[in-house]
Amino acid sequence: MRCDNSAVNADDRMAAPALLRRGFALEYATLGWNVVGIVILAIAAIGARSVALAGFGLDSLIEIGASTVVIWELSGTGADRQRRALRMIGAGFAALALYLLIQSTLVLATGFHPRHSALGIAWTAVTAAVMFALAHGKARTGAALGNPVLATEGRVTLIDGLLATAVLLGLILNAAAGWWWADPLAGYVLVYYAAREVGEIFSARD
Repeated sequence: MRCDNSAVNADDRMAAPALLRRGFALEYATLGWNVVGIVILAIAAIGARSVALAGFGLDSLIEIGASTVVIWELSGTGADRQRRALRMIGAGFAALALYLLIQSTLVLATGFHPRHSALGIAWTAVTAAVMFALAHGKARTGAALGNPVLATEGRVTLIDGLLATAVLLGLILNAAAGWWWADPLAGYVLVYYAAREVGEIFSARD
């Protein structure tokens, strides 16, 4: 029995560096994607005069911040650093919820009608698929490492994918049926999800 436990512990020690490298790779991929995305979304938002696309670009900034926090946390160890990293991610969730609430309310109140955007539709469709894949990888890697910061930031990436899907749906419905209000309504659903994550992070941080 002792030999089996030693073998398992040895396997865990050997797997940990590989898992850590995977965690870094996932975060750098997320960081790079969102940096490129800000440029593309700015072009698409200006061309379509789309509040939703501009707002999604701001969401990408939040994701960049969250990825930077995780890269910082993975570079060191200790419970104190993990708690600080979780608080930073929680603040990112709070900013995202506030942004979505304000944007969705303003779009509905003003009745803003954006133009059609083929570039916006293409980018948000690809981004949704990429973010869902990255979120899945972060959840699995964070669980395997026993790292709550990486797992929690994976939920930020999941929300990014959900938001991309909501923006995509809004762009398609606006282009196909003129339903300009579809995107802000979907935004309210994401406000609830992000606010719930904030509550869970800050209630469990101690």
